[in-house]
Amino acid sequence: MLSVVNLKFDTSVAVAYKSASQVARVLTEDWLAKNMYCPICGNISISRSKNNAPVKDFVCESCHSQYELKSKRRNSDQFQSNVVDGVYKTMIERISSLDNPSFFFMHYDRYEVNNLVVVPKCFFTPSVILKRTPLSDAARRARWEGCEILLKSIPLIAKIPIISNGVARPQQEVMDQYDKVYKLQTQSVEARGWLMDILHLIERLDSTFSLQNMYAFVDELKIKYPKNNHIQEKIRQQLQFLRDNEIIEFCGRGIYRKI
Repeated sequence: MLSVVNLKFDTSVAVAYKSASQVARVLTEDWLAKNMYCPICGNISISRSKNNAPVKDFVCESCHSQYELKSKRRNSDQFQSNVVDGVYKTMIERISSLDNPSFFFMHYDRYEVNNLVVVPKCFFTPSVILKRTPLSDAARRARWEGCEILLKSIPLIAKIPIISNGVARPQQEVMDQYDKVYKLQTQSVEARGWLMDILHLIERLDSTFSLQNMYAFVDELKIKYPKNNHIQEKIRQQLQFLRDNEIIEFCGRGIYRKI
């Protein structure tokens, strides 16, 4: 297995471009194509997808997993801000299809990768996509509606680090973590939403918490799911799912522990 060790961009591939955004896109996509393995199956590389493929930049030729890359020039060890993306309607349709891609999020500075995380596709729902204000009628693309990915709306457990502060993690370590998180994949967008909500609530609690601690969020969840009259049952269902997938541990007497 390979490790991502060459963090520098090949600036020669962008000499023909003048726009800063085009240069950034070319450099970051070139780096990923040359240096990134598939975190799902371990294939030594991932390939660029066909031009204009919607919400899909790269494909693993071995397991056919799909990926999109989003990058930003920023020297930081965390991804806290929103990430600008393309057409809102296209993004919503793509992530709602259950055939959506996983995402790489990259920070770079001085033509070098600082941080890279991958987020499995099961953590993308319409709730993490923000519609941007349409362009004005006077704009070249009048009424065009873009979107942003709300990274704060994605649970921390889903942001799997590959490179942190210029240091690459061992490939097997990344793959093991991805495999554990990817087991949370569900068969519907609604189920994804519940999973995301419960994980966020758990992140707000101590490392050891109780069922009663979770029930304290019932009113908050009722606002989000006004037609659901079985919120407590849904909470227990999600806790059991997370327990079965070894994200939390049941300690008995309504007590749980984060693993």
